[in-house]
Amino acid sequence: MKYVKPFNLFQDLMKTKPLERGRLLGLDVGDKYVGLAVSDANNKIASPLRYAFHVKVGAFFSGTDFQHVQEFWLLLAALESDYLRKRSSNVLLRKKTNIDLMAGDFQNLVSELSLKGFIIGYPFDRSRSSPDAVQVKLLIDDLCKTGRLEGVRYTFWDECFTSKNVELLLKPLNLHPVLAKTMIDKFAAVGILQGYLDYVNRTLVLKSAG
Repeated sequence: MKYVKPFNLFQDLMKTKPLERGRLLGLDVGDKYVGLAVSDANNKIASPLRYAFHVKVGAFFSGTDFQHVQEFWLLLAALESDYLRKRSSNVLLRKKTNIDLMAGDFQNLVSELSLKGFIIGYPFDRSRSSPDAVQVKLLIDDLCKTGRLEGVRYTFWDECFTSKNVELLLKPLNLHPVLAKTMIDKFAAVGILQGYLDYVNRTLVLKSAG
């Protein structure tokens, strides 16, 4: 994986032939969940793709792996249980197992959706040593070490207030905490990617006009 400045990533993408441009993937990285969003073919609109979650017991699932909402609901509840928390002491095993699975899943998404870059939410309003910032950097470092995403370009985009805004919108629905958390991560990824797309498209127009 290779870091590229936000606008440079989009500018390079626009220089390619229309049929070869591909799309962008937005990521909202949490301690257990990674929300995913994908851009449309014109790279102007972000939509929720699915949400993936990695847990300390070494499991990795996608929200699209389940045909029935109830089945997925029950699994989420089980993953939050005290039983699993007590069996989750092997942090290194969790990282090694889940990162390989996640890298493989991202690799498949790159191929299936013709992805040309990852837009990863980053808390620029906090210090680099904050838990959220460290979490994002660790995920990127671990994915890079797998060697399965070589050539994939990525950039960071400010995630300030994105999750909080989604949380405020969901609050009146009185959702179960587990379901609310997955929804927040899912739509926070949309907010991150949409914010990026709005900025780079607007900047591209201004530069062209100038």
